Amino acid sequence: MSEIRFGVLGPMTATDAAGRPIGLKGPMHRAVVARLLVARRRVVPVGDLVADLWVAPPDGAVAAVRTFVAALRRALEPDRRPRAPASLLVTEGLGYALRPAPQAVDAWRFEVAAHSDDPDRLDEALGWWRGPAHADFPDAPWAAADRARLTELRLHAVERRAAARLDATAIADLDAHVTAHPWREEGWRLLALALYRAGRQGDALAVLRRARALLVEQLGVDPGPALRRLEQDVLRQAPALDTGADPLARAAAAYDRVAGGARARLESAAGLLRNLAVTGAGGLRAAREQRSAAVAAAEQLGDPELTARVIGAYDVPAVWPRSDDPDRAAGLVAAAGRTLAALPAGHPAARARLLSTIALEARGTTDRWPGECAREAEEIARGLDDPGLLAFALNASWMQCCQRIGTAPARDATGAELIGLAARHGLVTAEVLGHLIRVQARSALGDLPGADRHAAAAGELGARYELPLVEVFTAGYAALRLDLGGAGYDAVERAYRDLGDRLDAAEMPGLRDGLVALALLGARLRRDRELGEPEGFGSYVRWVVPLWDHSALRDLPDPPPGLLADALWCLLARVAVTSGDRQMMERARTALRPAAGEWAGAGTGMISIGTVGEQLANLDRALDAES
Repeated sequence: MSEIRFGVLGPMTATDAAGRPIGLKGPMHRAVVARLLVARRRVVPVGDLVADLWVAPPDGAVAAVRTFVAALRRALEPDRRPRAPASLLVTEGLGYALRPAPQAVDAWRFEVAAHSDDPDRLDEALGWWRGPAHADFPDAPWAAADRARLTELRLHAVERRAAARLDATAIADLDAHVTAHPWREEGWRLLALALYRAGRQGDALAVLRRARALLVEQLGVDPGPALRRLEQDVLRQAPALDTGADPLARAAAAYDRVAGGARARLESAAGLLRNLAVTGAGGLRAAREQRSAAVAAAEQLGDPELTARVIGAYDVPAVWPRSDDPDRAAGLVAAAGRTLAALPAGHPAARARLLSTIALEARGTTDRWPGECAREAEEIARGLDDPGLLAFALNASWMQCCQRIGTAPARDATGAELIGLAARHGLVTAEVLGHLIRVQARSALGDLPGADRHAAAAGELGARYELPLVEVFTAGYAALRLDLGGAGYDAVERAYRDLGDRLDAAEMPGLRDGLVALALLGARLRRDRELGEPEGFGSYVRWVVPLWDHSALRDLPDPPPGLLADALWCLLARVAVTSGDRQMMERARTALRPAAGEWAGAGTGMISIGTVGEQLANLDRALDAES
């Protein structure tokens, strides 16, 4: 079948292999195509299609959807013989899936190209945008999240293109960018840096101060660490602002001149990024940014074995079950999935690394596939004599274990195995990971002396081998230890505020989001203090607001999976008991029962809301009283 290409970066289009438009009939037919594309090749049940296509579904809506699908199949697969199975718009179970090739959808191609560091490649990719993503469906709830994600990715691509051409020619584009999107601190940073490198130090400082004034006066927030650091560097004319003075940049340029072909450079870059990620906040940020570009470049060479090596080389220990950059993580999962499908048989280690990557990057989801990937990766790794591969797979298994409540004993066992494996084979970062996992697990199980020992061991290794990010987690545990040790609230608050500053500097937004506010909320609840204001909870706010507004319990979805899920469920249980919401009480009891012997939130190794057992007892009493 000739390849059909779809466009969603603007009004929806479909074209055949020759570029001729394909008529998709009316707006409902186009909506079906767009809704299935948003599902990313997964099955969408007919009932979901009906609910998404109509605000108030009419009688016969299911039959109408089937009619739309039949018409679309005729348009998209005109050469398909009668009664032959569809290969593009397929039926599976009680739903439909649209399965074009990854390169056949402009948004999917853009997700890969947007991580490039080649300004010409980024120019080309940004040129694919013909208007807002999913422009035909501006009010459709099902399109909103994908539109927001793609728009954010587009803005990242604009900034990456500017960063790749950071000279006087980039100034006008960056000035327009910050004018249109004044809250993007990275845009302001790049504009100031471009001005400085163009010899306009005064203008660079003026831009940074304009950004500060806008953020403070309009949003009530101070500039982030990157803007503050740049302002200080400009004032002292730091040599690092001049690329010619950077020895690492000179070394990289020399390597580029004398090294072999693209494949050799990509594999070397992958190893460098792996080491860079554990050197501190700046290294972690740079490694995140460049990793996706390396993977995209490897994919463009069309060699799945090379791509598997580039993806799998980044076996950096992951300690927090929530991504710092969901867009990049989704792109890496997609790339690993494509590479896995294309990888020839006979490469078990490469397969295990791809599976582990999927399980690690697909964090915070209820999808079963990443868990299945983790189990297969661990099974393969146990059959091979490769300690590093097994450590990578165990990290993936631990990550997926974090998606379920009540798994502290299993997580503790994984941490213990990692420590033993790493100590035998000199895998320092894996040994640190094992100790940090056990800090979290022993805290959840109420074994603070055990957690103390592992925190001390992790801290010692971090200091000896210059792994500065370890201090973030040990400082978090120190604050938790102070809290649970009975210290006064003022001392606990200072410790958590200091932790917040460390988290800002560490540039790990997935960890930083809402953590300090939840920690202080737990400390106040356990001390029977006033709750304060519902501020600072980030993406967790909807599960916290019911403490202030009981009506917010209505139709509330389950808290997101992760190490904070039990804490959020305990907060909901508390409100449900107070408000007499039987349905929420039963939901909370079912969710919390597997963690009956654990401390809620302490699985983070940083905060605690209280014991799950106490909350379950309150639920049981309240439900019995209503029976």
